Amino acid sequence: MPTLNFMRYKQKYYFLQGGIANLPPSGEADRLFKTLKNSKLRYFRNRGDRLLMGDGFNLLTIIKGVSMYRRGRQRDFVNDFLPPTLSEFKKTFGEDFKLFNQLLSPVMLSTLKNGNIVRGLAGVPDKGPVLFVGYHQLLAMEVPALVEGFLREKKTILRAAAHQVFFVGNYEILRQELSLFDWFSAFGAVPVSPINTYKMFERNEFVLLYPGGVREALHRKGEAYKLFWPDQPEFVRMAARFGVTVVPFGCVGEDDFVEIVLDYNDQKNIPYLKDAIKSFNEDFKGLIRDTVKGDDGNQVLHLPAVLPKVPGRLYFLFGKPIEMKGMDNVLTDRKKANEVYLQIESEVENVVSYLKRKRKEDPYRSITRRALYHATQDPSTQVPTFEP
Repeated sequence: MPTLNFMRYKQKYYFLQGGIANLPPSGEADRLFKTLKNSKLRYFRNRGDRLLMGDGFNLLTIIKGVSMYRRGRQRDFVNDFLPPTLSEFKKTFGEDFKLFNQLLSPVMLSTLKNGNIVRGLAGVPDKGPVLFVGYHQLLAMEVPALVEGFLREKKTILRAAAHQVFFVGNYEILRQELSLFDWFSAFGAVPVSPINTYKMFERNEFVLLYPGGVREALHRKGEAYKLFWPDQPEFVRMAARFGVTVVPFGCVGEDDFVEIVLDYNDQKNIPYLKDAIKSFNEDFKGLIRDTVKGDDGNQVLHLPAVLPKVPGRLYFLFGKPIEMKGMDNVLTDRKKANEVYLQIESEVENVVSYLKRKRKEDPYRSITRRALYHATQDPSTQVPTFEP
């Protein structure tokens, strides 16, 4: 029968449910989870009944994943972060995301100081603080490839400023089965906020920011590669204050993987779905961006229905770094800050346009061609792409 493991740590409650895959979970776990505040519940249906004694089970990884490790009275997502271990990296990207990344077969390009585009991350600064500002693809499909790419090549954590849905709120009932949501926290993601960004800049971190947020990641039909940036250049001011290097970047490929068949505009007209979406978003009313006019500011959380396609390929390009050090006029001149903001936005759009055009020259854009290449080469060999 399934077993329930209980732990208490600094007024936080953890319930870890082990068992056999074809057996239903114990109702006791659900009852306690709903009764006790500040609790987390995770199921491990494919593990035996001696959960904590099983091979490959890392309790610290679970605690980090549910964002409940802390050094002081309050959780500090920036300073309490523990970098992933080598075993966690291998488990996440060598097992959990292995097939996903094989399908994506990401190509990463960067821009050197002289303007030349090269394959790899040579054009990306080696030291922080660095702010990467880019376009958010549908369902955030690009984020795992970004995190893995920076760990492999730059040996650094790319700390994503993520939506609060990954850390608090009603979404917890959706992730009681140990889910891919947990890897966000385990690999350095923090709730997006000015104070967290401030702290990461102080620590000279590599920070990942999507001004378009959920509105881009959950866009509607026909909106692929369209930016939904608010009229609010505050990140530019903060970057200038800390002398941060800003790297605009773009990514394309979502249209080669999925097609939206039911978007928010469709779902809000279906009574049952409309009520479910409204209920789910109750905790996040304050996150609707009224700085973006009309429906463009609507960041309603929902899950678009998509149809998979025969996979193409994912392409990244990091633009020429913009040095904010010495740009003190940005701090006091709103017009100047807005000019820099628009410059970054324009660069992201240009990068996306470049990638959409150049990927047509990639002889290995098709998964069939890549599979044939892998069959005749060492599996670790990097699949070629177009000439930058």
